[in-house]
Amino acid sequence: MAAYQLLIIGGGLSGIAAGIRAARFGLKTLILEQHNLPGGLNSYYFRQGRLLETGLHAMTNFAPAGAKQAPLNRLFRQLRLSRKQFEVHEQLGSEIRFAGRSLLFTNNIKVLEESIAAEFPGAIDRFRLLRQAIAAYNPFASAPWRSARSFLSGHLRHPLLADMLLLPLMIYGNAEEHDMDLGQFVIMFRAIFEEGFFRPGATMREFLDLLVQQFHEFGGELRYRCPVAAVETDGDRVVGVRLSSGERLTADTVLSTAGMPETMRLAGWEGDQTQYVGRMSFMETISFVPRATMASLAPDRTIIFYHHGPRLAYQRPDDLIDPTWGVICFPGNFSGLSPEDSAQIRVTNAASYLLWKGLAAGAYGVAKEQWSRAAIAASEEIIGNYCASIVYQDSFTPVTIERFTRKAQGAVYGSAIKVRDGATPWGNLFIAGTDQGYLGIVGAMLSGITIVNQHVLR
Repeated sequence: MAAYQLLIIGGGLSGIAAGIRAARFGLKTLILEQHNLPGGLNSYYFRQGRLLETGLHAMTNFAPAGAKQAPLNRLFRQLRLSRKQFEVHEQLGSEIRFAGRSLLFTNNIKVLEESIAAEFPGAIDRFRLLRQAIAAYNPFASAPWRSARSFLSGHLRHPLLADMLLLPLMIYGNAEEHDMDLGQFVIMFRAIFEEGFFRPGATMREFLDLLVQQFHEFGGELRYRCPVAAVETDGDRVVGVRLSSGERLTADTVLSTAGMPETMRLAGWEGDQTQYVGRMSFMETISFVPRATMASLAPDRTIIFYHHGPRLAYQRPDDLIDPTWGVICFPGNFSGLSPEDSAQIRVTNAASYLLWKGLAAGAYGVAKEQWSRAAIAASEEIIGNYCASIVYQDSFTPVTIERFTRKAQGAVYGSAIKVRDGATPWGNLFIAGTDQGYLGIVGAMLSGITIVNQHVLR
């Protein structure tokens, strides 16, 4: 008999959610995490006594507790967590700044409509028809790839407005360059514009503690510092895994959240791994400034998406980063959060994994400092000067992301080729997470749950 009924590679959000779902129904479940903290892409770390979050700018898919069919509330039911006891803080308001134009949006879609009516009066009726088309579209139905750009062009007939709407959706969930699949666009449009941004109470640490505690209460096991060296197979079945320590664990089913390229490598999967390697990764610069400085910058903005060029250039840059477009996030600017002595400004820009990976050890640190300054300078053009007030600053690159998550080339949103059913050539090896096609924190967790529901519990 196998030692475990389900082995999960990766203690990120999709892996933990899958583990909770399986353990809830009595399956002997083990999560293997290579690091000493859970969370994967959405985790945290400490520097000089400060807690810094990774990944989380905001959660998407906000919904009030009474909206039973909303993704957030369906997620909590699947995990058997109390939604009413889950503290949430909605965004104050976010902004898209693009080539001198501006659109505001909140968790009330009417704010975006009013902003479009003011900035693009000739397009507001077409935008309302676009919303109807999005509401009628089923992004989960099996369908060939379809261009979101073409869809927007046909409905809006306004390239600049189309680019402005695409910018946040691409930055927060698109693995492709230049365009995105219509199904992914619809999912992200609903998650960001129709439902909106929020963050859980306290920090990512407390949210992860809540999930891990729930997993343990259902009898699940979680082992840290246990990197998987190989997925072991026998014919068309997997039989378990071999850890880097040499220890072997057997299982009826294995679920990998490490992405397709890494899963293929671990399982000795014959095939072209490179086709599954995503190209979009990012560098993030986190700055702490005094609360008084923060109050003078953007006190009523939660997230600002900016782009200086005339057309959207969502692609891997030709340099280490591209500071001409990106995201400026203010993690303290959510409703109901208590002011702190210092505040964070997080600036995220597209980055080239290959260029960062090619740097010598000594040059890497120098480049981080140089490009952090460039990112801060670009953000200052949007929100005003704060560089001289920074009391602490840190940054991470695509190389960091790959090292801590095993996502090939630090591709935050994984492969442009999504495996929606999570299936592999082995009948009891499945993938979950970004390469399944579910994006965002809520989406990642629903991904793990969906795989367990469809392939494990059945």
